[in-house]
Amino acid sequence: MSNQNDVKFADFPLSETIHQSLDQAGFERPLPIQAACIPPALEGKDVIGLAQTGTGKTAAFAIPIIQRLANKMELGALVLAPTRELAAQITAAFNELGKSSGLRVATIVGGVPMEQDFAALRSWPNVLVATPGRLNDHIENGRLLLDEIEVLVVDEADRMHDMGFIPQIHRIIAALPRKRQTMMFTATMADDVERIARKNMRDPVRIQIGITAPAHRAKQEIFELAEDAKRPLLLKLLRKSTGRVLVFARTKRGVDSLTRIVNARRLKAAKIHGDLEQGHRDESLANFRSGHCPILIATDIAARGLDVSGIEHVINYDFPHNAEDYVHRIGRTARVEASGLATSFATPLDRRFVNDVRKLIGDKLPKPTRLESYSVASTKVTPEKKPKGRYRSGRRSGSQRRAATKSG
Repeated sequence: MSNQNDVKFADFPLSETIHQSLDQAGFERPLPIQAACIPPALEGKDVIGLAQTGTGKTAAFAIPIIQRLANKMELGALVLAPTRELAAQITAAFNELGKSSGLRVATIVGGVPMEQDFAALRSWPNVLVATPGRLNDHIENGRLLLDEIEVLVVDEADRMHDMGFIPQIHRIIAALPRKRQTMMFTATMADDVERIARKNMRDPVRIQIGITAPAHRAKQEIFELAEDAKRPLLLKLLRKSTGRVLVFARTKRGVDSLTRIVNARRLKAAKIHGDLEQGHRDESLANFRSGHCPILIATDIAARGLDVSGIEHVINYDFPHNAEDYVHRIGRTARVEASGLATSFATPLDRRFVNDVRKLIGDKLPKPTRLESYSVASTKVTPEKKPKGRYRSGRRSGSQRRAATKSG
């Protein structure tokens, strides 16, 4: 298997039932992260997979786990995910790839009633997919024992670090057997993530798949413009689009505001951010996937956990303040074999953040284009004009009010 391009899933020593599920799912050739990670994982080795989101890493750890745990009765694998959306997607992958093997999967995430967790645990799962906060609640209250876990997966470890989950991960690991297989997947190795690996992994195999470069099929463009020019440009780009568009805003309030504005223009948009109930978030994702709402406006909660095929365009309405977030955001388009467009808006105050991204990915980031030199559908994009004079908010002067009174 020296040439990964020639590898097929049929070459892996997998059970007949797994091969059957792979065939039904249309999996023929493994992606690079899968071809590199699956063999050592099947041997029971610890694995560190360094790869950006959208490279196919879920199957890289799911397939070896299914091979190991199929037809077993006890809980044998724990997969930690930073967000509810990613946990749901991991669960769906296990269900798809393990359905012929009799694998049972349970999901425990925050934002849902505890009764759902209890029902999930009563199903005697082989695999538990969980977010750190909710899992810690069960461990600390003595409702869940993890002393039979054979495999631990920490997915999106860098995102765990960004979201402040590292202390919780330490507590979870302390509740696990020392003798186990550990796999960690991350785009970057922050110091805290590196310390977790050194302390809790045994001679891990390190596999790196293009971690600092955005998807090479994604065309990138960046426009420098005034803050009040961002909204009209966004609306023009959305009207021009014919497929799914993912828009990133920095704050929850910004997401709410943009969603109202876009829907008021009769452009169907859904939204996702951390203050929304899980049911609302699930509905937004379902509407986005189905195309009922071809526009999804989100905070970075969606950057590393959203797995929706066919996203045509990613728009950074607010330029990210973290260079790695830029990579993850635009990684939502041009996934696997597809192509896509990534557009970023940058105000003069964002220049240092643009420079940070350029330091990370080099010449792949184009130089910013000034708004005045850009046109959409042969229409020059210019900021919305404000009325001249003193009363810009629509208030009328005293003489205007008197004239209106007389005319009325």
